Amino acid sequence: MKYCADSCQVEDTLRFVAGKWKSVILYRLFQEQVGRFSDFKRWLPRISTRVLERQLNELVSDGLLEKRVYVAVQPQTEYRLTVFGQSLWPVISAMEKWGQYYHQQRVAVTSADASAK
Repeated sequence: MKYCADSCQVEDTLRFVAGKWKSVILYRLFQEQVGRFSDFKRWLPRISTRVLERQLNELVSDGLLEKRVYVAVQPQTEYRLTVFGQSLWPVISAMEKWGQYYHQQRVAVTSADASAK
């Protein structure tokens, strides 16, 4: 069995997508291309403002997102995937597919349990 050492690829990947919301934020940007802070609050209603700010800042610091601030009467901030961030599509896509599989399995088990009663 291979164990993770100093340069574990899984650990490297998790560094960028770990946490409850980072993968979901990236997934939404793959869907929408651009997201404003208010969009994320609407798309992810259960995330607190503080956590959203922290997750977005970490994704920007990690080079996965680009942050653009537009100075206006009401300043607007937009987030977009960088080329580096776009390289995570296979990972996020695999997570989406596994999530679909999980939900199908859960429905099948629930249906089987209901039929057995």
